[in-house]
Amino acid sequence: MNHLSQKTNLNQLEKFQNARSEHWDKVAVRMHKWRGVGGYYHRRLNEIYAHVIPQGAHVLELGCGDGNLLACLKPARGVGVDLSPEMIALARQRHPDLQFEIASAEGFGLDEKFDFVILSDILNEVWDVQTVLEHVRTLVNPNGRVLINVHSRLWELPLKVSVKLGLSKPGLGENWLTVSDIKNLLNLSGFESIKTSHEILFPFGIPLLSPFFNRFLVRFWPFNHLGLTNFLVARPLQDAHSHKDAPRVSVIVPARNEAGNIENIINRTPEMGGGTEIVFVEGNSTDDTWQTILEKVKEHTEKNCLTMQQTGKGKGDAVRLGFSKATGQILMILDADLTVPPEDLPRFYEALVSGKGDFINGVRLVYPMEDEAMRFFNFLGNKFFSLAFSWLLVQPVKDTLCGTKVVWKKDYERIAANRHVFGDFDPFGDFDLLFGAARLNFKIIDLPIRYRARTYGSTNIERWKHGLLLLRMVLFAARRIKFI
Repeated sequence: MNHLSQKTNLNQLEKFQNARSEHWDKVAVRMHKWRGVGGYYHRRLNEIYAHVIPQGAHVLELGCGDGNLLACLKPARGVGVDLSPEMIALARQRHPDLQFEIASAEGFGLDEKFDFVILSDILNEVWDVQTVLEHVRTLVNPNGRVLINVHSRLWELPLKVSVKLGLSKPGLGENWLTVSDIKNLLNLSGFESIKTSHEILFPFGIPLLSPFFNRFLVRFWPFNHLGLTNFLVARPLQDAHSHKDAPRVSVIVPARNEAGNIENIINRTPEMGGGTEIVFVEGNSTDDTWQTILEKVKEHTEKNCLTMQQTGKGKGDAVRLGFSKATGQILMILDADLTVPPEDLPRFYEALVSGKGDFINGVRLVYPMEDEAMRFFNFLGNKFFSLAFSWLLVQPVKDTLCGTKVVWKKDYERIAANRHVFGDFDPFGDFDLLFGAARLNFKIIDLPIRYRARTYGSTNIERWKHGLLLLRMVLFAARRIKFI
């Protein structure tokens, strides 16, 4: 670009931003006017954002307006930025405990990074969306999240009517961006979209009616495509961890009545990263599994093994115990029945350390299975729950009950800290982890494996009893995740 063209672009940008600043200065003086009927839209947005962002986080909001959204999140560190001096003055008056700065979204600079960066209704009117997103990339933590909501073009005419009637704040000329447009711009700017939803079918606060439309009906086709605002969660594209700093791995093996598989587990579990430890958690076996574990670990001194017995019941309890005692930076689950071959574990390791995902989930339903690997009704049940969970978590999860799941220990500790949201009644441990990962907006990656038939013992799954329990868990999680 030549000097003259560059100067022309800068002049156009400055003129555009001055117009925005003047417009929102005028709006700020009349903010009280939209606290009534039209204010429901922003109150509902506050609820959605508060569900995604935990209290006590470090949060930056670009285009913060009067600061009400930022304040409702109760951040440990909250910074709001807006072009309008009048809006910033109003925000400072209302929320003196937070920091507010007069600046443009693409020009704001601060020598720190944030856990969450919010772009609420601002991409609809910035000069260059990609430039803003590229700037945001410098302001968010490597493991942070960017939250975006933009008006849907389906609502262009209703919004114009709403402004004419004085029910909503008058905006400027809008960038009517589709979800595909935003995902593409995110990708160009060094982000990837994790979740997308369409929110707020009925932007008026009427008891019973508003919750029905905006918490329940909007979650189902075709109403899920008719929301006033499109809501996206994105994460920075991750860099692979350097080889010199290869993380250590802990493989947790819950073992109940699996005496015949113990030696194979020890022999076949490969070394990964900076070293691998095998964590055996025996629980309530009726055979000699515990004695076998002790004997085989003693025989194989070349392997780094931990051994323990659970006092509780269920695989979920065993996994949680093993995770709490593990010393590795990466946590893996390997079922002791060896239906998932230990030789496949390095693929899970590579998927995690390469940054492709935050949570790697094994999938048994892609490749053909060995005969007798999974009973027919179990197969149908897994298919059903995969569809239910993909809808529930707003991420594709093709197999919920594959035992092999991999996560960073630091991320598991965040899941554990939020366990109170869902409770601890999951006897399998799979849903505890999946719900927690989805709640924290982890990028979940499905990794297909070839599922093998057992060579020793029999399954601990009780088909109908556990199926009903799983259904209960889906309904419970829907209340906590979907219908908020």
